[in-house]
Amino acid sequence: MYWIHLLWYFIIISFLGWLFSSLYHFFSEKKFYNKGFLTLPFCPSYGAGAVICYVVFKPLTNNFFIIFIGTALLLSFFTVLAGVIGEKVLGCKPWDFSELKFNIGSYLTFPFVVIMGLGGVFCVKILIPLLTIGINKIPDIISIIISLSIALLMLIDFVFSIITIHRLKKRLKIAKYDAEFLNDEESAEQLKELERNYNKIFTNSILRERMVQAFPELKRTAYIKKVRDKLDEIKEDNKKEFEQYYEKKEDKPFASGFCFEKLFILLMVGSFVGTCIETVYALFVEGHFELRVGVVYGPFIPVYGGGAVLLTTVLYKLYKLSDTLIFIISAALGAFFEYICSWGQETFLGTVSWDYSDMPLNIGGRTCLLYSLFWGFLGLVWIRYIYPFASKLIEKIPKKQGSVIVVVVFIFMLYNAFITSASIYRWNQRAVGKPPANSFERYLDNHFNDDRMKTLFPHMRDSDSLEELQKSSAEKAKSK
Repeated sequence: MYWIHLLWYFIIISFLGWLFSSLYHFFSEKKFYNKGFLTLPFCPSYGAGAVICYVVFKPLTNNFFIIFIGTALLLSFFTVLAGVIGEKVLGCKPWDFSELKFNIGSYLTFPFVVIMGLGGVFCVKILIPLLTIGINKIPDIISIIISLSIALLMLIDFVFSIITIHRLKKRLKIAKYDAEFLNDEESAEQLKELERNYNKIFTNSILRERMVQAFPELKRTAYIKKVRDKLDEIKEDNKKEFEQYYEKKEDKPFASGFCFEKLFILLMVGSFVGTCIETVYALFVEGHFELRVGVVYGPFIPVYGGGAVLLTTVLYKLYKLSDTLIFIISAALGAFFEYICSWGQETFLGTVSWDYSDMPLNIGGRTCLLYSLFWGFLGLVWIRYIYPFASKLIEKIPKKQGSVIVVVVFIFMLYNAFITSASIYRWNQRAVGKPPANSFERYLDNHFNDDRMKTLFPHMRDSDSLEELQKSSAEKAKSK
C-alpha cells in the first residue's frame, strides 16, 4: 500500500498548496479566485514536490540541515522546470519574480528558495508522518477507491485544461493573423465592435474564462485591439459536422457540443449496449443464456461505455480522416483500453473477467489481435454513423429534465461502482476464509453472497486461480 500512501500525500498536499495559494492572493489582491491551472481545488506542483522530497530524503538522513539544503535545491530545480514548461504550454509565465531581487530567470528568488527548504523539512518530518497516521485508519479498499477516484478526476481536469489552453492559443493566433489585414480606414464603431467580438474568445467558454482569470497574462500578452469579426472562421470546421453554432447561450440545447453531459450519457448507453452485445453473443455463439454485467446494479458493462467515450473523445476531431486511418486508430485505442481495464481490475481488485491467453497474437491474455480488429470496426461505425445520430438525439432532451437525470444517474453510478468494488473485494476475502470485520462487510456478505456474485459475474476469477488454469491448459496442450 506504499504507493497508495504516496498518492494520498500528493492529493492532500496538492489541496493544501491550492489553499495556501488562494489565501495568499486573497489577502494580497483582496479577491478570491482560483489561481491554479486546474479547475478543481488542487495545485499538483505542490503535491508532486512534496512527494519527491519525501521519497528522496526520508530514507537518507534525519539531519535537519541536509534535508533543508537538499529539499531547497530539489524544489528550486522543480520550480524552474515547472515554470519553463508552464511558459511553453501557456505562452506566458505562470509566475514572475522578475521585479524582485535575486531572481533566477524570473522563475525563482532566493527568499522563496529558503521558504521551500523550510517547507520541504516540514513535509518530510512533520506533515507526511501525521498524514500517514490518518491514512492508516482508512480501510484499504476504501482508501484505494477514494484516492484513485480523486486522482482520476485530477487527470481529467488536467487534460481538459490542456485542451482549453491549446484551443485558446489557436484562436489567438488566428486573431493575430486577422489583425494584419486591418487598416486605418476602419471606423471607431467598427473597431469597437471588432474588439467586442475579440473579447468573446475569452468569455464564450467557462473553462477559457477561468483560465484567463487564473493567468491574466494570457490576455495581456496577446491582446489585439484591431480584429476583424471572424468568429465563424475561428469555430473549428469539424465541429460543424455534429453540432450547430448558437450566438446566445440560452439558445443552446441540452448537452450541446462536446461536453460532460453528452459523454456521460454516451457512457451509459454504451454500457447498456455492451450488455446486450454480450448477452446475444452468449445466446447465439455459446448456445446458452447468460447474464453478463459489469456492475451489481443494472444491465451495464462499463468497459463498453468507457470505450465509446474514449473513441468519441479521440475521433471527435478526426472524422475527416480516411476510413482506413479511423479503423487503425480505433483498433489501437480499443486494444489499449481493454488492456488497461484488465490490468486495473487485476491490480486493484485481484480478479480477471476475461482472458485471451488461448487466442493468437494476444498481449498478456488481456487483449488480442482479433478483438482489436473488432474495436476498429466498432470505432469506424461509431464515428461515421452512430455518434452523429446519437449526438443530435441527446440534444433533443429538455434542458431541465436532462440535467436532473444526469446528476441523479451520475450519483447512482458512483454508488454502483463503489458497491461493486467492495463486493468483489469481499468476495475474494470470503474465498480465503476471512470473516467480516465490520457491519458494512456483514451487509455485503448478506446481500452479495457467493451465489449472487457468481450469477452476476460468471466469468470472473481471482488472478491466482486464473494463472493455475492457464498453466494446466498449457500443459495439456504440450502433452497433445
